[in-house]
Amino acid sequence: MSALSCQELTVGYGDGAPVVDRFDLDVEEGAVVALLGANGAGKTTLLRTLAGLQPVRGGRVLLHDRDLAKAAAEDRVRAGLALVPEGRSVVVELTVDENLRLGGLWRHRPRARRAAVEEMYALFPPLERRRAAAGHTLSGGERQMLALARALLARPRVLLLDEPSLGLAPQVTAQLLGVLRDTAARTGLTVLLAEQNVTGALSVAHRGVVLSLGAVVADRPAAELAADPALRHAYLGF
Repeated sequence: MSALSCQELTVGYGDGAPVVDRFDLDVEEGAVVALLGANGAGKTTLLRTLAGLQPVRGGRVLLHDRDLAKAAAEDRVRAGLALVPEGRSVVVELTVDENLRLGGLWRHRPRARRAAVEEMYALFPPLERRRAAAGHTLSGGERQMLALARALLARPRVLLLDEPSLGLAPQVTAQLLGVLRDTAARTGLTVLLAEQNVTGALSVAHRGVVLSLGAVVADRPAAELAADPALRHAYLGF
């Protein structure tokens, strides 16, 4: 069963040529799918469009068969679609604990919210040690953990992640991707992960979808994609 589906999705900026052109994709419920490609391939544009931050020119965006192509971003969040954008977006004036409580504000009643926050601390022990620290004092890895934890607090059905490993040390990247993989396996969360860290992304994904100039050039099981040297050299740079 598809949790997220794009059908003939076309997106562009202004009057320019489409950045994503007649794009089709099915993400199965509970799957982790890696969205791969070089800079300019259309990965960020696609995720922003799915989240409702970029209007579509044509096509459909289905979340469990509900068409959200014309829905506002906040309505998509309420339907269960969450985006963690590139750049480790946290409210830097707030503490770690305040950021987390903000993430669960509309989804949980007060007692359940506190329990959900404690669950995030168990998933991300470095955050637990910095509960009272302001966002602007966190390292890049801690900020990315906080952004991911805040998104998970909203209990999304589908999570969109844009370059979560950007600028992070390999050890931090491995920890983040490991939490993501384990959470998806434990809860049935569906994940669409846009990454330039191809090796890391394919190590936790079930499938890899390779974009080039807004079009799909490969859609294969992750292990098969990682083992294809011709495709890796042509589109993924390794």
